[in-house]
Amino acid sequence: MSMMRSIAMTGALVLLGISIAHADSAGVPDNTVRIGLYYLNYHSTADDLSGPYVPSGVNLAVEDVTTLYLAYVRRLSVHFDVEVAAGWPPLTKTDGRGPAELGSVPYNGQVISTARWFAPTVLLNYKFFDDSAPLRPYIGIGVNYVNFYDREATAAGNAASGGPTSISLPSSWGPAGTVGLRYQLPQNWSFYTSYSASMVNSRLTANTAGVIRTSEIHFGPRALVFAFGYSF
Repeated sequence: MSMMRSIAMTGALVLLGISIAHADSAGVPDNTVRIGLYYLNYHSTADDLSGPYVPSGVNLAVEDVTTLYLAYVRRLSVHFDVEVAAGWPPLTKTDGRGPAELGSVPYNGQVISTARWFAPTVLLNYKFFDDSAPLRPYIGIGVNYVNFYDREATAAGNAASGGPTSISLPSSWGPAGTVGLRYQLPQNWSFYTSYSASMVNSRLTANTAGVIRTSEIHFGPRALVFAFGYSF
């Protein structure tokens, strides 16, 4: 799905939610903030690295992480919310996959680069049941944006590449979806758990003194969230 199609779909759904919002739950708070933990499985695949002096079968894998989850939720109606969610940008490690060594340099299983990424997601959520229900499942659809920064090759990555190496990873837009469950606690508090998935695509470019190597990387991040919320 293209970036514009993802954004258009989310915008249309948000407008639909706003259009059906009505004052049928007086006294119900309209704003909720959530804080908790993201357990993030990157579910990544990559094309073999290509470029000068690269043997066949050289590939990459991204390690899973746990990070802080933060979200703001705006109530539109009994059944619709807009959620803006993001994790605290985690340090993500990329491991070498393929040959045990490149030349005489260890490669397979070595951490060859690190990066952080900021990945806000906007979702339109549909909540089942009504505001009096203590337990409310919900589903959501939206769009995800990812910006990679602090991209660095490790000492092992520089050695495998043949010298100091700079790394480029362009930003990405893609669709996102979630399923979740909210349990109402006393005094405007609540507990949430959710499972989300999104699509992220980027092109890794490694530059070692003008020698360029590339790989198309496809992420399908799967995020399990446990969080507490406060409504006001």
